[in-house]
Amino acid sequence: MKISYPAIIKYSTKDKVFNVEFPDLPGCFTFGDNQNEAILNAQEALTGYLESIDSRKLHIPEPSNLKGKDIKFITPDKNVSFAIWLKKSREKQGLSQKQIAQKLNIAYQTYQKFEDPHKSNPTLKTIIRLEEVFHENLISV
Repeated sequence: MKISYPAIIKYSTKDKVFNVEFPDLPGCFTFGDNQNEAILNAQEALTGYLESIDSRKLHIPEPSNLKGKDIKFITPDKNVSFAIWLKKSREKQGLSQKQIAQKLNIAYQTYQKFEDPHKSNPTLKTIIRLEEVFHENLISV
């Protein structure tokens, strides 16, 4: 369920900051005075970026698997990560929100909230039922 995007984090001697760029997400940039601050700012920038494109119903790019010395994988906030994972899983199976709601035996409007990063707050019971629907283990113990 974890969604992580590669970020290029490089120190700029000119600006005296660590610049962060997400190659998979055009226009998603940030920086920090040190590497830890840059990583925290990167998580915040990634979370905001993904929330923004999701709310505008734009395509959410798949994270690439870049490797390298300056690459760090950044994960958005859990509510955003969960909502995006859920939407992508549903779409991969070719199911509508209404079909998933029926499989879970819940109201369509309730299911819609699970795919909304601002409203996603499923119960543990619902997460377990989602595991069954998507045949994936969401909770690792």
